[in-house]
Amino acid sequence: MAKSRGHIIVEQWFKSKNWKWAAFQKEASAAYLNGKSGLINAPTGSGKTYSLWIPILIRHINSLPPKPLKTRKGLQVLWITPLRALSKDLLRNMETACLEMNLSWEVGIRTGDTATKERTRQKKQMPDALIITPESLHLLFSQKNSSEVFKNLHTVVVDEWHELMGSKRGVQTELALARLRNINPELQTWGISATIGNLSEAMQVLLGMKFKEENAVIIKANTDKKILVESILPEKVETLPWSGYMGIRLADKVVQIVNQSNTTLIFTNTRAQSEIWYRTIIEKYPEFAGIMALHHASLDREIRDWVEEALHNEKLKVVICTSSLDLGVDFRPVDTVIQVGSPKSIARFVQRAGRSGHRPGVTSKIYFCPANALELIEAVSLREGVVNNVLEDRPPVVHAFDVLAQWMITLAVGEGFEEQQLFEEVSDAYGYQYINRQEWEWLLGYITTGSPSLTVYDEYKKVERIDGRYVVKSRRIALRHVLSMGTIVSDTTLRVKFQHGKYLGAVEESFVTKLKPGDVFFFGGMSVEFVRIHEMTVTVKKAEGKKGFLVSWAGSRMALSSQLSSFIRERLASSIENPTHEKELAKLKPLLELQQERSIIPKMDELLIEQCETREGYHIFIFPFEGRLVHEGMSILLAYRLSRLKPITFSLAMNDYGFELLSDQYVDMKSIIKETNLFSTDHLVDDIYHSVNATEMAKRKFREIASIAGLMFQGYPGQHIKTKQIQASSSLLFTVMSKYEDNNLLVNQAFQEVLTYQLEEIRMRKALDRIATQKIIIRKTIKPTPFSFPIMVDRLREQLTSEKLEDRIQKMLKQYSNAD
Repeated sequence: MAKSRGHIIVEQWFKSKNWKWAAFQKEASAAYLNGKSGLINAPTGSGKTYSLWIPILIRHINSLPPKPLKTRKGLQVLWITPLRALSKDLLRNMETACLEMNLSWEVGIRTGDTATKERTRQKKQMPDALIITPESLHLLFSQKNSSEVFKNLHTVVVDEWHELMGSKRGVQTELALARLRNINPELQTWGISATIGNLSEAMQVLLGMKFKEENAVIIKANTDKKILVESILPEKVETLPWSGYMGIRLADKVVQIVNQSNTTLIFTNTRAQSEIWYRTIIEKYPEFAGIMALHHASLDREIRDWVEEALHNEKLKVVICTSSLDLGVDFRPVDTVIQVGSPKSIARFVQRAGRSGHRPGVTSKIYFCPANALELIEAVSLREGVVNNVLEDRPPVVHAFDVLAQWMITLAVGEGFEEQQLFEEVSDAYGYQYINRQEWEWLLGYITTGSPSLTVYDEYKKVERIDGRYVVKSRRIALRHVLSMGTIVSDTTLRVKFQHGKYLGAVEESFVTKLKPGDVFFFGGMSVEFVRIHEMTVTVKKAEGKKGFLVSWAGSRMALSSQLSSFIRERLASSIENPTHEKELAKLKPLLELQQERSIIPKMDELLIEQCETREGYHIFIFPFEGRLVHEGMSILLAYRLSRLKPITFSLAMNDYGFELLSDQYVDMKSIIKETNLFSTDHLVDDIYHSVNATEMAKRKFREIASIAGLMFQGYPGQHIKTKQIQASSSLLFTVMSKYEDNNLLVNQAFQEVLTYQLEEIRMRKALDRIATQKIIIRKTIKPTPFSFPIMVDRLREQLTSEKLEDRIQKMLKQYSNAD
């Protein structure tokens, strides 16, 4: 069969680059050119981008007429990316291919960082291919000519689909894709994903409920991407560990690895941790000034661009970063990755490992630097997961009515919509496949008159129905909606800048309000002195000295995945009876022996409960090893059930391995477990709902939902509304709606999200079912054990400053480390 003109040009280009098509790239190209849609699953650094971009160019070349057209077709390809940081690298690779093949195709970028001048130019003439984020894509639909913009669109590629799918940004993408399929039924849709377990479901979420199986395909790369995992071991392990104490003490060993490498990425799990590590290394090793940089989401875009460019051009030795560099940015000079603290997920660990050796056939190497002794067990489990290629599922978000309400208003701001047509379109999206007319009618009422309890307030009447079409006529409402679109809700942020005008990034209002003029804090690796706040800007100047506050950001800790927690339980159960050759467990031997001496190490068919009395009161420690979120829900559940047996109040604390119930009364757990079904799944949801905490959690969750759904306006640029005011308003709305409306979808959603995401109710139910088959072992201990001590420390962490916490922990270690 004769090769097409496009194939010939592409093969000549590959030959000039001395590249060979990987088998999965050839398969993807053939499937795409045959009109199919689907999902490509390949390791990081294996050439996923070109597996689709090349066949798109082949299609373009083959469609070129003999004589060049005088007018361009406009937008033909959308490339959706979850991170702005990815767009620049994608643009570089995609433009390079076009230029070197002498193609006149224009590739553009549309993100929150795109300049107004460029947006205006795109409005007049769209590029042929556009790299875009989900938020910016929704903004295009708020334009009056969106159907015209997308009329020639034939392909959508969603990059890093696994990263989007498990979030409300994924729901945004689903809704946009459903509309694009409605505009062009022949639209080809492809996803690119690296680390994901549930591939079939991921493809269905991407392609919608009406896709035909014969027109869709999953393409998996058979490339054997080798990943080497090595732990950084401490000289000595504390037998009573506590979270965070070990990591910084291993800084010298981390620097040794950095010095042996060309370029290194040091991943931390939080922005605050990245700032601590930068400060620690630069103070101990000042020679790293100029060749070490920070990269996290709160730094100014200009600073992050500089870091990415410097990394790409091999000007930096080491970059300390967060998930801001998790995804497919191509930094070929990086040969080593160091993960500080457990990533709590095998898939996340593999994703970060893939940042090193980021090209086909090259081995990736990742070092694991534990933040506390017990994380050495996770190190062994992570390595086992990598070897066996075990990747977690990414469950999609369903019934996000706040996102749907926002989407309906977005379309009404743009061209407007007919409700029946939109209902059928929305039903095609995976997340709304079960939406019914009653829910739909409620949403239509919500966007037009407000919910039933708000109908008397004109402020909530946003959309009008004119001649059967739902539209927004008010320019004020349209402007406020466009300014508040999106699904990422956080505390109000204020920009930080030097007096001479250079911007550093953004900090949260809750942190800045604690500062007074003259206070020093560390941000972006620098020591700065707070000068003043004016409107939305924090003015600072350079400060001398080493003492100061560390910037803190709100945000939940990452929770242990179910696969990793299962590995940990297995490792612990076999650690005493069947010691292995793993050096991590050899280091942990003194700790595990002390645990066995004071209590036990539970087997797979056992649940351990420890009871201990200290000056603080009576402690109950329970160890399901199911992750922080499950333990939060389980602790609330058990506290509620115990309080129904007798009047008692508990303080709660938890980590990934277990949780604590602390009270001033002794609880006879042996009798209670014997006489009652404490861990039963009967009436599970009702019991959680009836606990005071569930309502309070739902109230906090409602703030986010209300902001996304358009109930809460964050303020105009330069005229922000304080976080406290927003929280108070959302709390009032929640109370009113809960009291006067039986079936408010947004209130119901707040409770459901608490159950699903904050308390992981489904996983908790599975854990309780497992406990029902286990032997419950209760141990009364004289002193806290290596398993219980870190939970006690985590409770104190919420109450004390870092300096006071350190002092308190040292006293506790002295008190509880003595021989029994």
